[in-house]
Amino acid sequence: MADPNSVIAFYDERVLGHQPDSNAPFLPGRMDRRVRQLLSSLNVPWKYPEHAGRLTTVRHLLELEPVTGLQFEGGKPATREQLGRVHTSSYLEHIFEMRGKNAWLDMDTTAVSPGSVDAAEVAAGTAIAAVEAVLQGRTESAFALVRPPGHHAEPVRARGFCLFNNVAVAATHAQAALGCQRVMIVDWDAHHGNGTQDIFWADPSVLFFDIHRASPFYPGSGQLEDIGAGLGEGTTVNVPMPTGAGDRAYLKAFHEILVPAADWFKPDLILVSAGFDPHSFDLALNVSYEGFAAMTGILQGLAHRHCQGRLVFVLEGGYHLLSLSRGVKTVLEVLAGGTIPEPGTAGLTEVEAAAEFHRMAFVAANEGPDFES
Repeated sequence: MADPNSVIAFYDERVLGHQPDSNAPFLPGRMDRRVRQLLSSLNVPWKYPEHAGRLTTVRHLLELEPVTGLQFEGGKPATREQLGRVHTSSYLEHIFEMRGKNAWLDMDTTAVSPGSVDAAEVAAGTAIAAVEAVLQGRTESAFALVRPPGHHAEPVRARGFCLFNNVAVAATHAQAALGCQRVMIVDWDAHHGNGTQDIFWADPSVLFFDIHRASPFYPGSGQLEDIGAGLGEGTTVNVPMPTGAGDRAYLKAFHEILVPAADWFKPDLILVSAGFDPHSFDLALNVSYEGFAAMTGILQGLAHRHCQGRLVFVLEGGYHLLSLSRGVKTVLEVLAGGTIPEPGTAGLTEVEAAAEFHRMAFVAANEGPDFES
């Protein structure tokens, strides 16, 4: 078994080679004119939100403010066999044909640059490396700092900045090559993980729990009634949230839905699709850093109870650089054994000190100001 609270962050600079150009041409048959009209209607030039600065900012913060005990390791490319466990052969051929090219693959948001396919292979392979480290007992938990993200990628289609479904590739590798029988995937990104849901829709060996901003927010899927099908009925759990939902609602969902589901399922491994766009700086939800810490603590407790602490985070979304980098650091601090702050208490100590400082100014003789003297 790994040392308690040991944690490795996996990072590979090759993922920075994914640099989509919003002015790249669309593939034949795509809705070029319609999308161009939408982009041109914006008051400011549209830039591709999923950029390399997301990861370099995280690394920079972790260098400036190191997390005690955190170790770093590099990643590796996923093989075609590993990718083929969740994506069709025809889809993989289509993506591999884009190697070295600039193009839009999908009419909503997904584009590639000359280095994108290599970066996507490394992103998926780095998620695998994180899972291997945990299941081989080299570390209790791990965080794969990767891009492009993956949870929107479907078996046959790139969507939502995603080419390969990193967390699904890691989950199926854990089962096919590392002896796991039951894997739980928790997705707390603000967007529903439609691709992950599609991949495991009828699979009873993967419990998929997704808490997200409700439809019609992108991608519009993840209804409450979507619970899987066939043998997998009941192992898909969706918790759609309204605009403005924050720590109290998220933690209530974790305590009252996720924890009982995990206790019923008894996973061998817990994977987390960790997007930091539910933060108030990002996409109309109000999860705080303390909220991310508390959710991490709950997942850590479930991992200790059911699977010897084996817990792997895979980065998904998060586009405000401050909340993304601080959110990642907050999670890593909890995984490394740091104190979990109580959500909603930020600033209370300072207010109490200020109240004590000002207390006597407003109670002397219970009199108001004398404006006549």
